[in-house]
Amino acid sequence: MNRTALTGTNAGNGIFRLARRAGSLSLAIALAFGATTAAQAAEFSTHHVRDAVSGGTARQVGSLPSNQMMSLDVVLPLRDKAGLDTFVAAVTDPASPSYRHYLTPAQFTAQFGPTQNDYNTVVQYLVQNGFTVTGGSRDGMDVQIVGPVSAVEKAFNVKMRTYQHPTENRRFYSPDREPTTSLAISLWHVSGLDNYSIPRPLYVKKSDYAQAHGISPESVVSHATTGSGPSASFLGSDMRAAYYGGTALTGAGQNLGLFEYYGTDLSDLTTYFKNVGQTNNVPVTLLSTDGTSTSCTASSGCDDTEQTLDMTQALGMAPGLSSLVMYVGSTDTAIISAMTTHSPLPTTIGCSWGWTPADPSTLDPYFEKMAAQGQTFFAASGDSSTWSRRNEAWPADDANVISVGGTDLTTSSAGGPWKSETAWVDSGGGISPDKIAIPSWQKISGVINANNKGSTTLRNGPDVSANANFTFYVCADQTTCTANAYGGTSFAAPMWAGFIALVNQQLVANGQSRVGNFNATVYPENESGGVLTTTYATDFHDITSGKSGSYSAVTGYDLVTGWGSPKAGLITTLSP
Repeated sequence: MNRTALTGTNAGNGIFRLARRAGSLSLAIALAFGATTAAQAAEFSTHHVRDAVSGGTARQVGSLPSNQMMSLDVVLPLRDKAGLDTFVAAVTDPASPSYRHYLTPAQFTAQFGPTQNDYNTVVQYLVQNGFTVTGGSRDGMDVQIVGPVSAVEKAFNVKMRTYQHPTENRRFYSPDREPTTSLAISLWHVSGLDNYSIPRPLYVKKSDYAQAHGISPESVVSHATTGSGPSASFLGSDMRAAYYGGTALTGAGQNLGLFEYYGTDLSDLTTYFKNVGQTNNVPVTLLSTDGTSTSCTASSGCDDTEQTLDMTQALGMAPGLSSLVMYVGSTDTAIISAMTTHSPLPTTIGCSWGWTPADPSTLDPYFEKMAAQGQTFFAASGDSSTWSRRNEAWPADDANVISVGGTDLTTSSAGGPWKSETAWVDSGGGISPDKIAIPSWQKISGVINANNKGSTTLRNGPDVSANANFTFYVCADQTTCTANAYGGTSFAAPMWAGFIALVNQQLVANGQSRVGNFNATVYPENESGGVLTTTYATDFHDITSGKSGSYSAVTGYDLVTGWGSPKAGLITTLSP
């Protein structure tokens, strides 16, 4: 579905007429739509200026040219944040009568999204200030715009400066102060005002790891010895055999989404399946959420390693999906806005990218919206061991997502069952570097203890895990495919997204609603009164050996592998 439509549910065409007439509207009419004077500037609910800018550690070197074009995504706030918090707590609580009684995107907008008048007001304000509206929707709570730097500075009362990055050999742009508007209504966030943090895929190449640690690639880890791929490397289908082991469930009827900052070359996916003697029967769609190109070819200097491996792991776990959609965009809000409104709605989602936001609460309205709509969002926990301010993998430490760590898996044979598993040495995890408060389900007695060394006040991660060792077969960039050369939690996140597609298929067959965010379900099912339950042993492989950075894998929950990797029993538990 093309997201250039600007109206939300029951919005009609008024907003289009409003934008066309913008140039002739008087200030009095604008004020009637909610604008005020600059002296009554409305602030945003999130902050936008990086600490390096406000603290002076990034040296200013210039200004952006006034005629340089910028693409931004303006996000409106929730109408009833407290009400949504209450709804999400109930819809994800197995003890609540509202458990899994999800909303449709239209119902969410009606209850918690911006009003049509507020949305029209924001569009009108942006057009008046020199922007062209290019996308967004009321249901998506955003307005995508393009305009010159001069319009940015006028509309948001900032100056766009350039700075020397304090830790990277490059320059970045940023507003010199927090943005404000002359609207009578507040806004949530503007994405695209800076490029301080460049999103990075959460995979790692063995040779790069070895070089960084001053060792030979062959001494990093052993090759996979029981995979079905070339040189005994693991395929996506091997992960399905190890963690599910059945044949009845394939993800039929389910729609899976992948969160991506770049497109792909689907010929790489074709090469992968051809080389391993398999066939992909799932239709794959590349969807631009904000005009970003969905093409990614080596000839253009684009690397689609992450995007291709995401697909192979999701499709390997759930080979009978109704659809796999890659949502491609340049800003996080544009991508996730599309994921919460697209039809068909992606009910299970994998994100294998990490970046540092100006404000870690930026995506929370969308994450809560996903929980309210029964969507399951998995975020890779990272490949650089213990989380810290200099080494984080947000959004994995956000309390509203399911964070996925890494393990080192051994199977009994090619395409065979699980044999053993230890913690992966680089699995990202730890205590939230963004100071995100500990969620209720991690406060359950026994979850955080002296053995796992977790925090009793801040969010701990990851929640679950799966194989992330340098044991996979990977095809990308229309070059020679590799075996046992790549690893990372970016393999594990789409793996889990595929696994939950199997659960959702079973739930539909049972006449029930889909899983949604399962943390509030899984944590109390695994730990009760400070004691691990028998259900936990049925549902998860408890990873009890190995370590990553400051933390070790221990019995029960830990800050390297979370609760561990999935067993087929988890499907039964989540779809009673």
